[in-house]
Amino acid sequence: MLKSLKRYDLVGPVDVNVTAVTFDSRAVKASGEKSEGMLYVAQRGTQTDGHKYIPQAVEQGARVIVCEELPAQQDSHVSYVKVPDSTVALGLMASAFYDNPSRKLKLVGITGTNGKTTTVTLLHKLFMSLGHKAGLLSTIVNKIGTEEVPATHTTPDAVELNALLHRMVEMGCEYCFMEVSSHAICQHRISGLQFAGGIFSNITHDHLDFHKTFANYITAKKAFFDHLPKAAFALTNVDDKNGLVMVQNTRAQKHTYSLRTAADFKGFVLDDSFRGLHMRVNGQEVYFKLCGRFNAYNLLAIYGAAVLLGMPEDQVLMQMSLLESAAGRFQLVHRSDGATAIVDYAHTPDALENVLKTILEVTCRKHEVITVVGCGGDRDKTKRPEMAAIACKYSTRVILTSDNPRTEQPADILADMMAGVPQNKKKTCLVIENRREAIKTGCMLLPADGVLLVAGKGHENYQEINHVKHHFDDTEEVKNFFNE
Repeated sequence: MLKSLKRYDLVGPVDVNVTAVTFDSRAVKASGEKSEGMLYVAQRGTQTDGHKYIPQAVEQGARVIVCEELPAQQDSHVSYVKVPDSTVALGLMASAFYDNPSRKLKLVGITGTNGKTTTVTLLHKLFMSLGHKAGLLSTIVNKIGTEEVPATHTTPDAVELNALLHRMVEMGCEYCFMEVSSHAICQHRISGLQFAGGIFSNITHDHLDFHKTFANYITAKKAFFDHLPKAAFALTNVDDKNGLVMVQNTRAQKHTYSLRTAADFKGFVLDDSFRGLHMRVNGQEVYFKLCGRFNAYNLLAIYGAAVLLGMPEDQVLMQMSLLESAAGRFQLVHRSDGATAIVDYAHTPDALENVLKTILEVTCRKHEVITVVGCGGDRDKTKRPEMAAIACKYSTRVILTSDNPRTEQPADILADMMAGVPQNKKKTCLVIENRREAIKTGCMLLPADGVLLVAGKGHENYQEINHVKHHFDDTEEVKNFFNE
C-alpha cells in the first residue's frame, strides 16, 4: 500500500498485515478483531482534526497510523506513516487496499451544476440495455448491476467508494458511471481513481457556502479534468461559457457537444412537448421520451459518452429512444382532467429557471403555471431571493414553502426568499410553511389545463428538520391530492 504514495516517512514496523482502512477512529473499536490490522488515517477536517484521535485509535488496536504530523508519544508496535496530505493519502491507500478497482472497469465521471444525476442514471440504463453490466454512483442511489445500494452523498468517501467499485468488479461490471461533486474533488475523495472519461454538463452559482467564490467553484470542477489521464476522453458542453475552460489544461482527448454551434456531437431540437423530444442528432432524427431543452443537452452527453466508449451509434440512439427520466427529474404526474404536475430537483436558480422556461416553451405560454418552491437551510443564503424572483418571473402564481430547513427556522428562510419577490407579485405569492399544505393548495388551485411545478427536492423521500429526517415525498403528495 505504501507504493501508492509518492512521498512519505515511515516510523516503526514495516511488516503489518492491513485488514481494514478507516478515517473514523470510532470504526477501529467497532471493527472488533479486525482492528488488529486496522490502518487509521488522521485527516484535518472542517469540524475536527483527526490527529487528536490518534491515541484513541492506537489504544483500540490500530496498527498503522497515517498522519501529517507525528504524535509526541509513539507506540513501538505501531507503524506511523507521515505524509504531506493525509486526505490525498486516504484515497490512494483505499484504492490500493481494494486492489485498484477503477483500473479494472471503465469508470466515467460527470461533473457540473445540473444534469449529473439524469446523465449517469440514463447512461447506466443505456449500457445495461445494450447488454453490458454496469455500476452506478449517483445522488439518488448506487447500483451494482440491478442491485441497489443506498446513497448517502453525491460522491461517497474514498473508502466506501473503492469498496463499491471493488464489489462492482467482483460482480462482473464492465463500466461504472458516477457523479463527481465539487465537494468530492476538493476533499480528494476521488484520489487514486483512474477514469476512462469525464463529462462536463454546465456550471452556475451553487455551493458558494462551501467554495466561497464562483471562481473557486469553477477551479474545483476544472481540477477533475486537469487530472484525467491521456488515454481518457473529456467531453464538454461548448454552449456553456465555461465549457472550454474546463478542458483547456487536460491531457485527455477533447470532445464537444452542442445545440447551438459546431461540435463533435451536434443536436437540434425539432419539437418539444410533454410527450417528448424530437431531435436531429448528428444528422439522424430521433424521438426521445424526455422533454425539455436541458434534457436535450443531457441526451447529447449520453450519446457522446456512449460513442466514445465504443458503442455502435445506431444501437445507442435506438436504445436511448426508450429511456425514461430519472426519479424526481422533470417527473410528470397527470391528473384525470388534463392538468399536469412536474416534480423536479431544481434547487439552484439556474435549474429552476431552466425548468420553468421549458414548461413555458412546451405550453407555448398559454396555460397557467403554479410553482411550489422552497430553499434548504444551512446552505448558500444568497440564492434564496434569486430563487423566489425566478419563480415569480415565470409563474402565474407562486407558493413559497419549506424545503429541508435542517437547523434553521423555516420562517427565516422564507423571509429571505420573500426579499426577492417583486412588489407587483406580492399579492399573488403565497407563503405556506407546511410543505404538504403548500402542495395541497397548489393542487387545489390548479385548473384543468394548468401545470404545477413542485421544485427543490425531487427524488428525496424525506424532509430534514433539526438533524431528523421525516418521510416526505413530493411525488407521493402530488399523486395523493390528484387522486382526491
